[in-house]
Amino acid sequence: MRLRDTAVASLGALFLVLSVPASASAADGQFQYTYSGLDGRPQVAVVDDPDSRECITLPEVADPASSSPAHSPRNRTDAYAKVFTEPNCTGDSFTLRPHTGYGSERLKLRSVIFS
Repeated sequence: MRLRDTAVASLGALFLVLSVPASASAADGQFQYTYSGLDGRPQVAVVDDPDSRECITLPEVADPASSSPAHSPRNRTDAYAKVFTEPNCTGDSFTLRPHTGYGSERLKLRSVIFS
């Protein structure tokens, strides 16, 4: 009887360990970009410690019908950042290397994903 109780308890513990979701990995650091504010002046936005492998549509420039794309990205995270010209990680893309990757005003973006 004890052996069966021990086996059931062990299987229950194993099931519990396997059913707990793993924490999402994140890129450590900051991702910066510049966008035009409502008054037309340049504004700098920062994404801190972004989740890896999740598309981030930049909220200030999410709607192509009502905003210009962001530009001048600075990747200060420890992961590669792939920036896209359209929301939802669509359109043309360009990859910025970790820690020192950057783009000029000519590099337009509306979304980004980190490796």
